[in-house]
Amino acid sequence: MTLDCRLYLITPPALTDLAGFGRDLALALDAGDVAALQIRLKAAPDDQIAAAVAALAPIARAHDVAVILNDRPDLAAALDCDGVHIGQDDMAFAAARKLMGKDRMIGVTCHDSRHLAMEAAEAGADYVAFGAFYPTTTKDAPTTADPEILSIWQEVMETPSVAIGGITADNAAPLATAGADFLAVSAGVWAHPRGPAAAVAALNAAIAEGLAARP
Repeated sequence: MTLDCRLYLITPPALTDLAGFGRDLALALDAGDVAALQIRLKAAPDDQIAAAVAALAPIARAHDVAVILNDRPDLAAALDCDGVHIGQDDMAFAAARKLMGKDRMIGVTCHDSRHLAMEAAEAGADYVAFGAFYPTTTKDAPTTADPEILSIWQEVMETPSVAIGGITADNAAPLATAGADFLAVSAGVWAHPRGPAAAVAALNAAIAEGLAARP
């Protein structure tokens, strides 16, 4: 079991200025520890997703940040992403693993359900994602999760957990304390009033505070 907690960035739902976002991403990654970048462009056609991966993956990898694609194991494999994140209504895990191979990561949305998380872990998921922990405008969150699920999971399971949903520098610390291995953040970084770099720095400080308070 890990005793760390790291930041997991998710892109905004649309990237109208890819070059400009790339500059913001580089500044954000320079500002503090980030484990992964999920490229989440659910409404975009395949060519736009491919363009985003081509532009952003080199920036992420230059900072030793894993590149995860949302929803699409087929594209994630074709575009040589480091992993894919699938929801409960996306491709079945076994089919995703067949496409991705054994060396790429697969994360699974598990909402507020330990049962779904156990199933995903037993199938071989590299991480399970719980949420939403706070109100979020980035996506329609069908469930609300209690931080206790992170504590229980940390105590009994080896598979890392990702906390997601409305996380900001102001509310991140309790989730790190509760036992999350990663905090997935989108608007809390890209819409931060002082900019993404300031947000990453503040989130890392909040994570450190939360870890210090772990029992």
